Amino acid sequence: MMTALKQTHVRISRLDRTLITAVVLLSSVFPVELFSNTPPAPKGLNGQYSGKQGQVLVVKVKGEDQATELKGTFLSRTIPFFREFRPGEPAGYIGLLGIDMQDDPGTYELAVEVKQGEQAKQLSFNVLVAKEKFAVEHLKLPKEKVDLDEKSVARWKAEQQLVQQALAENSRLKLWHSNFVEPVNGKRTGIFGSVRIMNGQARNPHNGEDIGAPMGAGVAASNDGVVRLTVDHVFSGKGVFIDHGLGFYTMYFHLSEILVKDGDLVTAGQIIGKVGATGRATGPHLHWGVKLNGARVNPYSLLDLPFKNGVTPSTTATIPTPETSPTP
Repeated sequence: MMTALKQTHVRISRLDRTLITAVVLLSSVFPVELFSNTPPAPKGLNGQYSGKQGQVLVVKVKGEDQATELKGTFLSRTIPFFREFRPGEPAGYIGLLGIDMQDDPGTYELAVEVKQGEQAKQLSFNVLVAKEKFAVEHLKLPKEKVDLDEKSVARWKAEQQLVQQALAENSRLKLWHSNFVEPVNGKRTGIFGSVRIMNGQARNPHNGEDIGAPMGAGVAASNDGVVRLTVDHVFSGKGVFIDHGLGFYTMYFHLSEILVKDGDLVTAGQIIGKVGATGRATGPHLHWGVKLNGARVNPYSLLDLPFKNGVTPSTTATIPTPETSPTP
């Protein structure tokens, strides 16, 4: 009896070993997921980045010479990549990742899809979003500038819808190049991200930089692009929206005069308007804003981008072709 049990145990053990060997061989020949509960590959395998709310991060993917397209996704926002060649830098692709002023602090994944013809692979980066300490501003304005009547509220809502529609069309081409320029010289009077208390009432954080300058001073385009929209709005006054391509926009508000029209191509440093105090403003200044793939970022972060030696544009364009993307 004992001998029979031992023989059965031996046969089962041999069968187990045979099955285990078969599974190992299959998994080495066919690299597929054999078990449904196998955990996914760890995130952040390809690199780590960190920045504060309102900053712009330069994400570099080296190599990939045969790639035909790189596109990233971060917090449901699309991050386009472009070919970049700089003296002393290895060839590769660059993506500008904007951290919105109100993105919650924490660690998030930037997933990048690399396409080569019909083939595709995934890269994963970890992005640490750190909290920025924003200032608090107390402003005293005329009552009608703060408490809008029903007609003004309806106008404001219509203006916001118009802007969203205009900025939902992203140019396929990268139009900007080299370093960015400050649009006007002057004292910073309204700080990006500051919490504004108007006549004792809390308002949304300031999503741009206010630069005090004399009435009528020239306002320059921060970089090459196409004028996507010119406006005269209840809050921002006379303004210009410039599309720099790949979901990258700069805005110039409270102008006394606009010197360009919708569809105009502009170059870095070109005068597009004049400083004014139109809209909700207490004095002459420029409101300079930036939206990068839907994220509201500090305009002065553009001046710190490492492109001062020049970046060769991937394509030369006369009229950029827009493509429809989700509303920022």
